[in-house]
Amino acid sequence: MGRPSKGRATTTATPTIILVRPQLGENIGMAARAMLNCGLSSLRLVAPRDGWPNAKAQRAASGADVVLDKAKVFDSVEDAVTDLERVVATTARNRELSQRIVTARRAAEEVHGWIASGEKVGILFGPERTGLTNDDMVHADTALSIPLNPQFSSLNIAQAVLLVAYEWAVAGETAPAERMSDHSTRPATKDELINLFAHLERALDQSGFLRNKAMRPAMVNNLRAFLQRAAMTEQEVRSFHGVIKYLAKHKHSEE
Repeated sequence: MGRPSKGRATTTATPTIILVRPQLGENIGMAARAMLNCGLSSLRLVAPRDGWPNAKAQRAASGADVVLDKAKVFDSVEDAVTDLERVVATTARNRELSQRIVTARRAAEEVHGWIASGEKVGILFGPERTGLTNDDMVHADTALSIPLNPQFSSLNIAQAVLLVAYEWAVAGETAPAERMSDHSTRPATKDELINLFAHLERALDQSGFLRNKAMRPAMVNNLRAFLQRAAMTEQEVRSFHGVIKYLAKHKHSEE
């Protein structure tokens, strides 16, 4: 992927990503890039190991400067969450705390609801080597666990941010789950499909393919169902007409 143009912050309310004691500037930068990809721009850093600002973070952000430029630095998790009404903490293991644990998908849905109600929400991510401690986790009212391979569930902090941020973006997505590519023509109408099948049926009758009278109704219905499932575009219907004409023409010329 090429280097994108300078990103712009979202204008709607979003959760705040809080990186707790991040160790590498590169990971902070990649987390910022992942955030902006998914429409998030509010970043807080708790005691970054190599200080702040960090040139390596700037380079790794690959254009997500708006996230890094607005990032706020705090000395402790407690200081970073004081103005928030809801805090979700990401964890890969049971810390022996009595906390409600949800998936990233469920958390994203709930965060949308909380923000819609006017609440400020933060999502905690622990340091690369150890993750969040119990002292960090007690500041959260909800724990978020990403179900991964139990034999190898280690995630880079930027990867974890991307997974959670993506679920946030998808949970608020209003676009259809499936669409045709932008260069495609419009979907074919039912009338166009009916005309296409009538053309195909005539050609198949002329070729003798439908000569078995007992099997003909089932064969006709199966072909009709196939063309309906194909979800053809108007251009594809016209191309199919051309194929039928070509094959019929060449059959007659050979005879």
